[in-house]
Amino acid sequence: MRSKIRWPSLALLAMALAFIAIGALNGEYREVLGKAVRICLECIGIG
Repeated sequence: MRSKIRWPSLALLAMALAFIAIGALNGEYREVLGKAVRICLECIGIG
């Protein structure tokens, strides 16, 4: 029974890693970082 639970978890993990890699290759991390900086600056009243 344990092996039946393991395969869906591994498949989901592999899919998540693939989507993370695709996003990183497309430069999405810059978009996320830019939004985080803007939100942070707005919180402290600079932006």
